[in-house]
Amino acid sequence: MTITQLEYFLAVANHGNFSAAAENCHVTQPSLSMQIGNLEEELGVLLLDRSCKPVAPTEAGLVVMEQAREAIAAFYNIKERVNDLKGEISGTLRLGVIPTISPYLLHRFIPGFVQNYPKVKLEICDMIKPNIIDALNRDMLDAAIIAGDTPREIREIELFKDRFYAYVSPNSDFYQRTNILIKDVDLKQLLVLSNGHQALELYRAKKKIKSEYNFESGTLETLMNIVDHTSAMTIIPQMAINTISEEKQKQVKMLANGTLSRKIALVVRRTYVKESIIKALMKSIMAVMKK
Repeated sequence: MTITQLEYFLAVANHGNFSAAAENCHVTQPSLSMQIGNLEEELGVLLLDRSCKPVAPTEAGLVVMEQAREAIAAFYNIKERVNDLKGEISGTLRLGVIPTISPYLLHRFIPGFVQNYPKVKLEICDMIKPNIIDALNRDMLDAAIIAGDTPREIREIELFKDRFYAYVSPNSDFYQRTNILIKDVDLKQLLVLSNGHQALELYRAKKKIKSEYNFESGTLETLMNIVDHTSAMTIIPQMAINTISEEKQKQVKMLANGTLSRKIALVVRRTYVKESIIKALMKSIMAVMKK
């Protein structure tokens, strides 16, 4: 039994098919299949039900999956601990980021991180929050940057608070105001994200209101473009404000009363490795946010 065999087995269990697992592991499918077959032969049990689509772990496979994750984590943790003693931070970090954070934060910390930690390879994936949690639990991500609360099985490290603002149309009655009370917002004129990352009572209330038209989008940029050409409004996070042109800054208004911010957090599994790289990532993010 080898670490490579365990990694190949987990890859198939996670991806649900051999070809995707082989691509992810950067090996040929026959090579991957042979290694898993050797592992099954050594253990004397079938670990994968190949008749299922997607391929699924057998009862024995589920037991081995749990132990394999711990064994692989312990294996790579040895090298990490030695690197820590040598003062060296290196390796690969698979990082997930939700779409309402990635356009506004990644470009701010990545250049400094790459410069300060040249031996770390960042693999970044834009993902919605439920997919991130699933990927963390299946060991397909090492860490993620999300907004809001997390399940109990996920460890959360709060980074900072991100305040909410209103983005209003030049045709709106709110355009001449400096701030807006949440109770004054016309929910029929509110545009929201389809994935619900504008975590306000406004978003929850909007779901209960029937409007003349109901538009939801996965990107803030789409909502803001619609606001520019209608009398509607939307909610944007503070980190998005720097991406708005000076001409349109007048459309950004303070919100008063209610849930005015979202929690931005770095999340990992309860049992995780690559601790030194994750600490370096946190340090890089906090350095740019202080500025």
